[in-house]
Amino acid sequence: MDNSENPNYTYEEIRNTAIDILAGRVPGNISQYEWFERGVGNFLSKKKFGFTRDVFDKPMSNADCDIFLEVFWDLFRQGIITLGINDMNPNFPHFRISTHAKKILENPTVYFYHDVSSYEAVIRQQVPNVDIVTLDYLMEAMQSFYSGCYLSSAVMLGVASEHTFLKLLDKIENGNYRSDFQNVFKQRNILGKFTEFRKALNRVVSQNKIILTPQIKENLDSNLDGILNTIRYFRNDSGHPSGNKISREQCYVNLNLFIPYCKKVYQLRDIF
Repeated sequence: MDNSENPNYTYEEIRNTAIDILAGRVPGNISQYEWFERGVGNFLSKKKFGFTRDVFDKPMSNADCDIFLEVFWDLFRQGIITLGINDMNPNFPHFRISTHAKKILENPTVYFYHDVSSYEAVIRQQVPNVDIVTLDYLMEAMQSFYSGCYLSSAVMLGVASEHTFLKLLDKIENGNYRSDFQNVFKQRNILGKFTEFRKALNRVVSQNKIILTPQIKENLDSNLDGILNTIRYFRNDSGHPSGNKISREQCYVNLNLFIPYCKKVYQLRDIF
C-alpha cells in the first residue's frame, strides 16, 4: 500500500473495522498488536482497492498506521480491550477483549462511540431534530461516563429521557389531540404521565383516530416502554442515597438504549 503521509482511511473507518474484528464479524487475529493492525489493514485494503497485501508487506500507509495506533489506545482507555493474554504474555503487544466489551459486543446492533462528540454525531444522525436541551443533558451523561462517574451519568441520562418524553407531551397538549390525552396532563409524576399516555395512545389507535406507520409500530413496546422504565429505574436508584451502584457495562448499555428510544419518541411527535 502507498506509504505516503496522506491516510487512505478515516479514524472512523479504521475504528469500525477494528470493532468488527473484535466482535468476530470480520476475520482477524486479536492477540497481538501487529497482527490486529494487519487484519484491519487487509480488510480495508480489500474493501477499498479489491486486494490485500503480501503477508510481509505493510497493509496500511504510515499515516494510517498512526491512526490505528490512536484507535488501539482509545479502545484500551475505554475498556474495550485490556493488555496481556495470559500469565506468560501479560503485557503489550499482547492484548485481549475485556469482560466489559464481551457483553457489549454480543449485541450486533449496538452503537459504538469513542468520545462525547462521536456520541453526539450518532444522536444527530438518528434524530436530526433532537432538542438542544436534551442534547445538553446527554453530553453531560457521556462526559460523566468517560470520567468514570457512572451514577452521575445515569442521573443525566434519566433527565434526558424524561425531557424527551415531556417534549412529546407538550406537542400533544398544544395540538388537536389534547382532549384524547387529558388524563395524562393531570398526572403529577413522570410514571403516572407515561402510564396514562400508553393507555391513551392505545385507545386513539384502536379508534383509528391515529394511524401508526409500520416504522413506528416496529419495536414500539421495547423502544418506548422498556427503555424509558429501565433508564428511569437506574436514574432513581442513582439519584437517591440507596448505596446501589451502576456498572460500567450497564451504563454503556443505557446510553445505547437511549438512541432508539429517542428516535421512537420523535417518530411519535411527527404524527401529532
